[in-house]
Amino acid sequence: MRKIADILLRAVLTGFAIAIGGTVYLSCGNKFLGAFLFGTGLFVILSFGFNLFTGKVGYAVEREAAYLGELGLIWLGNLAGAVLAALLIRQTRIAGISEGAREICRVKLEDGLLSVFILAFFCGVLMFIAADGSKNIKNTLGQILAIFLPVVVFIISGFEHCVANMYYFTLAGVWSMRTLLYLLVMSLGNAAGAMMIPLFRKGFIKTE
Repeated sequence: MRKIADILLRAVLTGFAIAIGGTVYLSCGNKFLGAFLFGTGLFVILSFGFNLFTGKVGYAVEREAAYLGELGLIWLGNLAGAVLAALLIRQTRIAGISEGAREICRVKLEDGLLSVFILAFFCGVLMFIAADGSKNIKNTLGQILAIFLPVVVFIISGFEHCVANMYYFTLAGVWSMRTLLYLLVMSLGNAAGAMMIPLFRKGFIKTE
């Protein structure tokens, strides 16, 4: 039980961290600066060892079957944290950013499911690069670039991040069965993208 509680708590805090990133992005007039500042959320997550679904799911190809259960808990915890953070923001004087979230969500929910899946796939690739890079790159500058650059790229490119969208959907107040369907497709796309590099590197020639 303690392990389950730990996984969930770290996942809920992750939802909050992503929500902070989403809030500063919506509050920033310059989309390039906003995309960079959004990376603060991922920086917090990776620095404190929190559990982000898109950062963890890629390792499913290297772990035992029980890991899938952990991923389910992480996804639910991310959802809980992102939803709670959005509901809190809606009670503040900066609640006006929900208008920006509403427009973002309109574009997402009017898109086709295949398009959403592909965009989520590319985001998943970038999130694995960020998570794995921050863990394996020894140079401090390299670690920071590994965290922030993928975030900037996925936001500017319009790729889909399921946890960020959990926050946007709640802030915009657009939850419905359609929204849930799109979120699940985004999550699957993120998972498929995050698994690409781990799957491919199984066939890499090992070098010293």
